[in-house]
Amino acid sequence: MAQFSRLEVAQAMKDTGMIPLFFHNDIELSKKVLKACYDGGARLMEFTARGDFAHEVFGELTKYAIAELPGMIMGVGSVTDAGQASLYMALGANFIVTPVLREDIAIACNRRKVLWSPGCGTLTEITRAEELGCEIVKLFPGDIYGPQFVKGIKGPQQWTSIMPTGGVSPTEENLKGWFDAGVTCVGMGSKLISKDIIANQDYAKLEQDVKAALAIVEKVRK
Repeated sequence: MAQFSRLEVAQAMKDTGMIPLFFHNDIELSKKVLKACYDGGARLMEFTARGDFAHEVFGELTKYAIAELPGMIMGVGSVTDAGQASLYMALGANFIVTPVLREDIAIACNRRKVLWSPGCGTLTEITRAEELGCEIVKLFPGDIYGPQFVKGIKGPQQWTSIMPTGGVSPTEENLKGWFDAGVTCVGMGSKLISKDIIANQDYAKLEQDVKAALAIVEKVRK
């Protein structure tokens, strides 16, 4: 069961402006990555559940976060149907992120009052997601659309909250482009939690990189 309401999750997304994205099938390694992100100031984590038995890893990570990392909001990405969404919500997911817009996922999440963020690529999809109760729309893949697409959407729909994933990197130039265009927050995966960091298990560097990225987000939003 979710530890945070969907409104609390949406507010945390708006407040922090960044969500690290990560998946690994090693539970202990994943815990260390999660703690490094937490120590760096991140308060949300999207576990991109793309591997076999990913739900088992997520369940352990969620228990760890509840016990050791107060205020850490655990969510799951790459969810493709309502059954999968329900499984992860039963394991404590506080938000569900999907690569596509699916109404069955909207229904399952809304029933439990869990925030869901569907991947959208057109104004029609974004509008439909909002009609289904979506608070923050995922723009995916972000590198295909870019900040200009966000700016175009925000023209007629100033109320739309957008989170790009893909094409986001922890540089001032990149983040300024997105936030100047009007995004609410960004999702950042391998550009933040790199293969080198994982291979070297350099969790101190990850903590510093997360802290630096959050500082840039705060700077460019002023």
